[in-house]
Amino acid sequence: MNARLWIGTSWKMHKTIAEAEAYVGELTASPLLDRVEAFIVPPFTALAAVHRALGDAPVHLGAQTMHWQDEGAQTGEISPLMLRDCGVGIVELGHSERRASHGETDATVNAKVASALRHGLRPLICVGDQGDDLDAGASIETVLRQVKLAIKGIDTASLGRALIAYEPVWAIGEAGRPAEPAHVAEVHGALRAMLGQRGLAALPLLYGGSVDRANAGALTALANVDGLFVGRAAWTARGFEEVIEAALHGAKDRAGLA
Repeated sequence: MNARLWIGTSWKMHKTIAEAEAYVGELTASPLLDRVEAFIVPPFTALAAVHRALGDAPVHLGAQTMHWQDEGAQTGEISPLMLRDCGVGIVELGHSERRASHGETDATVNAKVASALRHGLRPLICVGDQGDDLDAGASIETVLRQVKLAIKGIDTASLGRALIAYEPVWAIGEAGRPAEPAHVAEVHGALRAMLGQRGLAALPLLYGGSVDRANAGALTALANVDGLFVGRAAWTARGFEEVIEAALHGAKDRAGLA
């Protein structure tokens, strides 16, 4: 179990620069930020502005994806060097929406993870099972396979900076249904065991998928949940703060987290 919870949110395709700056101004007034590893993942257009607005606030800045090449003829893509130039420290890779709609594969996720680590970025590796996997009892098999392929060929020392987010595809979005804590515990336990065999037991494991203030505490009370990756419930600064508060409450009895 890691010493501090990682609590973050991706804004997806939401917020203008002005809206992003207003959000940051409100969020950074929260005293709860000193108790967690908080991160926000704005759209590319707002990254530089959010970096400036954050100043020295204890909030990590993330990006929603990147290309694995440093530069080149990749129209519409963003390189790791460009992310670093915007003050980004975390990059989300392999989200199910990117896999489904933008050609992301296990191979490209692996290339991006290696590139992110090479450039000093912290990859947030997103993995998740489909509803069919859940129905067939293949959730763990699917998720372990995705993680193994994402980290294939990358040395253990470098991977120590990575984060992994388990996000069941059936739990994401407005129509998503929250995963039961018992299911999350089972998948995260299997992930921890597999990573432990590879010398990576300390990697933070986050859960994402219909997370809100009502279920955050139950999730962070689980032994192998090191944090939460939140969607719409954290798209207001107050909403994000409420999720952090609930998550801390759920983890209060676990050593080093209260």
